[in-house]
Amino acid sequence: MAAQSNNPGARFIDRLKGDKVVWIIVLFLCMFSLVSIFSSTSQLATGTMSRIDIARGQLATILLGLAVIVGVYNINSIKIFKLFSCLGFPVSIFLLLLLDIHINTGFLQARAVNGAWRILVIAGKQIHVYEIVKVAMVMYLAWAIERFKKGGFRLGNLKPLWQKVLFIYLPTLMVSAATLPGSNSSAIFIAGIMFLTILIGGMPFKDVLIIGACAVGLFLGCIGIYKATRWEKLERLGTFLSRMDKSVDYEELAATAKPGSIEYYEALDKIRQPYGAKIAIKQGGLIGKGPGRSTQKYVVPVMYEDYIFSFLIEEYGLIFGGIFVIFLYISLLARGSIIARNCEGHFAKVSVAGLCVLITGQAMMHILVNCDVGLLTGQTLPLISYGRTSFWCFSLAFGIILSISRMAARRIERQTREADPLIELGTDTVSDGLGDLDDFEMMDIE
Repeated sequence: MAAQSNNPGARFIDRLKGDKVVWIIVLFLCMFSLVSIFSSTSQLATGTMSRIDIARGQLATILLGLAVIVGVYNINSIKIFKLFSCLGFPVSIFLLLLLDIHINTGFLQARAVNGAWRILVIAGKQIHVYEIVKVAMVMYLAWAIERFKKGGFRLGNLKPLWQKVLFIYLPTLMVSAATLPGSNSSAIFIAGIMFLTILIGGMPFKDVLIIGACAVGLFLGCIGIYKATRWEKLERLGTFLSRMDKSVDYEELAATAKPGSIEYYEALDKIRQPYGAKIAIKQGGLIGKGPGRSTQKYVVPVMYEDYIFSFLIEEYGLIFGGIFVIFLYISLLARGSIIARNCEGHFAKVSVAGLCVLITGQAMMHILVNCDVGLLTGQTLPLISYGRTSFWCFSLAFGIILSISRMAARRIERQTREADPLIELGTDTVSDGLGDLDDFEMMDIE
């Protein structure tokens, strides 16, 4: 013990009161982010910016993200999280509406990236709206579901059914609908995460099926409107339908079209990203080419964002760049289930579970797209891909998970100290740390 106490590293780890596995996952993801962004950003190193400048910028993003994690981690009251979570829906729908109307003022502008309206520019600073919405809506639904279960919505004689519709189901549909004009894939993903959060919160499965059917009906209705009117506000549906159209074999077209022709370049643009990602995975093999030796980073336009997983495999191999990264996200999901089971209060349970599902779900979606399974979605790899807003929003999510895990751990330790003895031997007692099993209830962390 003396040797351990003299070890600064051991003392640092001992001072971390949140879930230590989650802390380790965060640190590994941050390290992967730094080395991968430095090596994969050949296309960003233009003009006066070098790779060193880019690496410094990413390091600053990571350090600020860690500061966000530590700051949120040190919040000691679940009431503070509830206070801000109730604003999740109003903030989300407001930002999405600004995108949908393509606002353009001197101070505030909506901007499209690759045809998708995802970014707001505020005083020259870009924010990725969908990344904010994902975290905000998970927290809002956790708050709304707990308030409903506790009978906290007192609006005259409003029946429970209408309370669910007004505060849980309607916001879910509104956010899904408001996301649809900017990005179909993001709308589907965000809607899926919200439905899973509602299920995790213990809402009736029948209700979720009904709200899901409404969402599908809304989506099909928008497709019908687009086909009938070609309304420019729904132009992303045209992109979605073109990706679903398998009548054109772009690989064959690229092989048979005359080099330099319009058809040749159109076909090449269609297959460049997915095929470049698959080539990177194949060339990486088990152990990879080694740091800095990727060739597909010169071919895939946004490898540092949407295809960072294939890059990791190309340079670090399937074992260290692929399986290990997947193991980190799966471990987060496993630890999240343990933390959620040890939380007291519905809000804390749903928040942790929902955020872990969000992070792991987005990671798996990113990985499937990189393996050319499913449609292109443009989802980043959490805490690894390039992008400030995405990194900081997921840092906020990790901070919430760690803060709640710290409060749960403190409560469990307090229960252990206050537990009734299992066996009494005169004046000596022997306790198993659980107390009376009939009375074993977790204390309210509020």
